[in-house]
Amino acid sequence: MTQAPDNNLITAIMALKTASLEELTAQYTELFGQASPCSGNKVFLWRRIVHKLQENAYGGLSGAAEGRIQTLIAQYDPVNNKALRPGGAPAIINDKTKKNRDMRLPIPGTVITKEYKTQTIEVRVLDYGFEYKGKTYRTLTAIAKEITGAHWNGFLFFNL
Repeated sequence: MTQAPDNNLITAIMALKTASLEELTAQYTELFGQASPCSGNKVFLWRRIVHKLQENAYGGLSGAAEGRIQTLIAQYDPVNNKALRPGGAPAIINDKTKKNRDMRLPIPGTVITKEYKTQTIEVRVLDYGFEYKGKTYRTLTAIAKEITGAHWNGFLFFNL
């Protein structure tokens, strides 16, 4: 069952909509207890403040929901390259390769797709390179050059 919105809360939120950056910064400092906010963007600060006001008024996520979120992050976090690996085990075996692997790359097994002119390009990310049309390449740049005939930065060409 959802709670009816509090008119005082709605009034406070709408008043913040027209507040200056300095007023938002002061409100953020009061709510979060930090000396300065992490951003100078008014819309971002407004959203963070509104979320915190609603959380204070109606309560945050339940313990079960927080636990579920943490479980999903541990299982499917693409930023830390843990997704789809059994037991979260690293796909890179030795330290030398681990240091050389670019963290912007998707995890091994991911298929990168790109529409280029009239064709759909599919590149599979491997542990130690990339596969395109059954051939293995060391870099995305090499694949982009193969496709276009010109030098392209692989990350830019594939929008990574």
